[in-house]
Amino acid sequence: MKVLVTGATGFLGRFVVARLSGEHEVIAMTRRAGVTIESASAVVVGDVLSPETLPAAMAGVDVLVHSAGLVSHRPEDAESCWSVHVLGTQNALDAARAAGIKRVVYLSTSGTVAVSHKDEVRDEGAADPLMLIRSLPYYRSKYFAEQIALERSDAELQVICLNPSLLLGPGDPTGDSTRPIRLFLEDQVPAAPPGGLSFVDVRDVAEAVEAALTRGRGGRRYLLGGANMSFGDFYAKLARISDKAAPPVLPAVTRKALKWLPKLGVDGMPFARALDRYELEIASRYWYLDHSRATSELGWEPRNPMGTLEDTVADLLDRRTY
Repeated sequence: MKVLVTGATGFLGRFVVARLSGEHEVIAMTRRAGVTIESASAVVVGDVLSPETLPAAMAGVDVLVHSAGLVSHRPEDAESCWSVHVLGTQNALDAARAAGIKRVVYLSTSGTVAVSHKDEVRDEGAADPLMLIRSLPYYRSKYFAEQIALERSDAELQVICLNPSLLLGPGDPTGDSTRPIRLFLEDQVPAAPPGGLSFVDVRDVAEAVEAALTRGRGGRRYLLGGANMSFGDFYAKLARISDKAAPPVLPAVTRKALKWLPKLGVDGMPFARALDRYELEIASRYWYLDHSRATSELGWEPRNPMGTLEDTVADLLDRRTY
């Protein structure tokens, strides 16, 4: 198959291109000319926010893997997140349909469904979490982009939605996704937040993309997670790997404090110079998920999560990106 990958220079995009290149003709789309991606069959210039650039990029393509996105929880990036995720996804799907592409694999996030104020595990059938994420620009924009993607899935253009949790592993080019580990290695996590996270190896998500090319069902989403654990357990494992001290865990009342004191910033919390208010809100919730659907329908299984943590720490130390 001829597969076009948007966001091909990103953390996930590069692994997707490399994974698919063994069996498929992979076209990597980038916004800038002159970019080299060794594992790609070809590199084309295109921008999901410039729809006039998309027809040429999608000519003759069988499957679109749409992974272009912006990972940021800064409030000043809210408009950019909305543009890239919502408008960019609309443009990509419109161009795919016009080009006669029959299948789209859309990379969303587990935060559009698997999030709760309670310590619970959620699957694809969980209650709509919009009220829980409406104050978080990144997740809010991904939520609406995902709704658009799934609503446009039909017999002529099947859209499969993959929902990975926090991406970890080696090779994060910007450090945005692996930031929780980098902050820990920098000794900027004096206390663990009271919530819980799910994380997944970026290499495993690339495998899920490959499986979705042929096994994914149009109009469905698939949660992808390698492990669910409290932030306390997460940092305790990192402490053992890096030979550092594990931080104490903040009490659950931290979540209520953010609600009681809406103007409270990090200055009054033990996260100065580390997490901003939005990140603390995120870390005070539970992002646990059940990936059973991906296992049963895509044949997907994540690797040992300790291996992912060890590889991420080793990569950050080797590249001195922290």
